[in-house]
Amino acid sequence: MTAAPPVILAVTEPGAALARRLQGVIPGALVHGRVGRVAQADDFFDETTGHAARLFQAGHPLIGIFASGILIRALAPLLADKVAEPPVISVAEDGSAVVPLLGGHSGANVLAREIAKALGISAAVTTTGDLRHGIGVDDPPAGWMVANRKKSLPVAAALLAGDPVRLDVQAGDASWLTDAGLPIDPSAQPGILVTDRAQGDTDDLVLHPPVLAIGVGCERDADPSELRDLVTETLAKHGLAPGAVACVASIDVKMDEAAVNDLGDVLGVPVRFFDAAALEAETPRLANPSDVVFQEVGCHGVAEGAALAAGGPDAELIVEKSKSKRATCAVARASGNIDASAVGRARGRLTVVGTGPGTPLWRTPAVSRAVAEATDLVGYGLYLDLLGPAAEGKALHSSDLSEEEARARKALDLAAEGKQVALVCSGDPGVYALATLVVELIDRGDDPRWNRLAVTIEPGVSALQAAAARAGAPLGHDFCAVSLSDLLTPWEVIEKRLRAAAEGDFVMALYNPVSKRRRWQLEKARDILLAHRPQETPVILARNLGRDGERIQIIDLKDLTADMVDMLTLVMIGSSDTRAITRGTRRWVYTPRGYAGKMQKQETGT
Repeated sequence: MTAAPPVILAVTEPGAALARRLQGVIPGALVHGRVGRVAQADDFFDETTGHAARLFQAGHPLIGIFASGILIRALAPLLADKVAEPPVISVAEDGSAVVPLLGGHSGANVLAREIAKALGISAAVTTTGDLRHGIGVDDPPAGWMVANRKKSLPVAAALLAGDPVRLDVQAGDASWLTDAGLPIDPSAQPGILVTDRAQGDTDDLVLHPPVLAIGVGCERDADPSELRDLVTETLAKHGLAPGAVACVASIDVKMDEAAVNDLGDVLGVPVRFFDAAALEAETPRLANPSDVVFQEVGCHGVAEGAALAAGGPDAELIVEKSKSKRATCAVARASGNIDASAVGRARGRLTVVGTGPGTPLWRTPAVSRAVAEATDLVGYGLYLDLLGPAAEGKALHSSDLSEEEARARKALDLAAEGKQVALVCSGDPGVYALATLVVELIDRGDDPRWNRLAVTIEPGVSALQAAAARAGAPLGHDFCAVSLSDLLTPWEVIEKRLRAAAEGDFVMALYNPVSKRRRWQLEKARDILLAHRPQETPVILARNLGRDGERIQIIDLKDLTADMVDMLTLVMIGSSDTRAITRGTRRWVYTPRGYAGKMQKQETGT
């Protein structure tokens, strides 16, 4: 399961500037800004304490760039379990102070120190154990697991009193403990046990280092529960602790296998992949090399080979290949700690995002999260620019507007390298944008690696929705969208669709209305529509929606000319029922919901 990303809260422009700076320090962090006070953010809120409380309850680490009292008042009624609470940190708006308020047992002190280091100051850590020894015994480095956190209390109490504790390291590299200057006595009680073995009831604080690599294989479309049960039973049979598992590993042709990826989610560890050549290099260390497997995938063992490859050159195969009906697994133990991010390759992810027409206020939280989590952003230069600070710290791959297929291919290729990629479109990516092209390229089968990617599409506010909202409610009844670009669609087909929509009396949004070389199509569309609806039919011309220079103009259909429009303009033409009204100083366009004819029949008795 994906952890909730950190959220940096800002209520002023100086605070937002600092928040965007800290995004480069805190991987995957999102900036939330106060509406009306912050111009650029990944998401917005209108009431600080309630928003902070909701995020805290959802498990998001919080960094508030404002007075600590605001966070204290917001979260005090919610405090119940110090072990489960996410980190909460207060940062002064001028960057002069960093104070971890909550979550010292879940990384708050470490995160506060990272923030403080970036700001060139010291964090105001008040946890006595951290101050005395520089560590928290129940707050180990990334990849480690605490098996029985409540047992940390007597250990911490002994250390605070200056009394020695016992340290028993059975597996992994525990230098973060041994180098901390803790008072150690082999006969002391309580003790700290560092092990990859499952433990029953014990008075020791049990810490599991990331030393186990689970190699897996399975048949295509194997039931995830089968592989899950096989691994669970295998670990239990051999007395191994799930908390010591650093990663799940397999061959790269299994990148899109649900059973393999589900196992990583269940264990809460990364899933890493190796090509056949890398696994074949492990053949001399395999306990059960198979010529049959070699004929199928190009290496003599998937489960054992992947476990050993992930564990490293000094790893030991401690559990040979175990089988179920459709799955296999093996376990290797590394001599030191496994850095899962440095072995094999992650499954690449491509998220096609729609950022809305322009303003970040129209950017959905899901899109903001995808952009924040991406390592690489691919898009037309203007669209990347519109991301503003959200694009900082990312690898940017921009191209000209017309190079759509090249952009989509670039995004797919980067993801195939194991990167986390966001392909950035304006509006909605599925409306005359690149979501269709990505799926089409995968369908063509040009590169088999693309089939293994995790590809998702996050919708955005489309230009037709934004134009309608700015003008009133023209989409209150049936509507359609037609692109006037004949680059991919013959004009004869476009004209046929225009006539059908005109006869059907749809409200019509016209995309790509004109270009430098293509001028006459818009006026041809106007004439087709004038044959089926009044000359005074309202037309909305919406330019630069959500951006500087936004302009909304309402004219009659008879007055529409190509000179009024450019490629940054969406043209929306009403149906025969659409009305333009003026009330006070505001001009509105709306389409009745369809009850007018029904009411007329009732009044006339027909």
